[in-house]
Amino acid sequence: MKALGILHIVLGFLGALAALIVLLVFGGIAGIVGASGDPEAHVAVPILGVIGGGITVLILILSLPGIVAGFGLLSFRPWARILTIVLSALNLLNVPIGTALGIYGLWVLLSAQTEQLFAARGAR
Repeated sequence: MKALGILHIVLGFLGALAALIVLLVFGGIAGIVGASGDPEAHVAVPILGVIGGGITVLILILSLPGIVAGFGLLSFRPWARILTIVLSALNLLNVPIGTALGIYGLWVLLSAQTEQLFAARGAR
């Protein structure tokens, strides 16, 4: 259980790092286009900013639930089990790492022992 929580946290932070890289790349491209001296550049720079910002926000929105679920699993919160089951099912589509994490997550979280563990911890 601890390993699954840590994996979700690590992959969530890697996603957040990827979002930061996307933002930096699009910002760099917009800076280069803006400094090119092309009279049409004033049209392209805001478009690049919106695209880069949108992709960054999308990646962050997709990464945040994994981080939250990971911390919830480490503290045995009953809602974290449900959230992680949903995330594991969605991760099956992310070949190859997400698929492996999804299979492992479903295998761990749908076992009877895990259900009893969360029920016992949630009753406290």
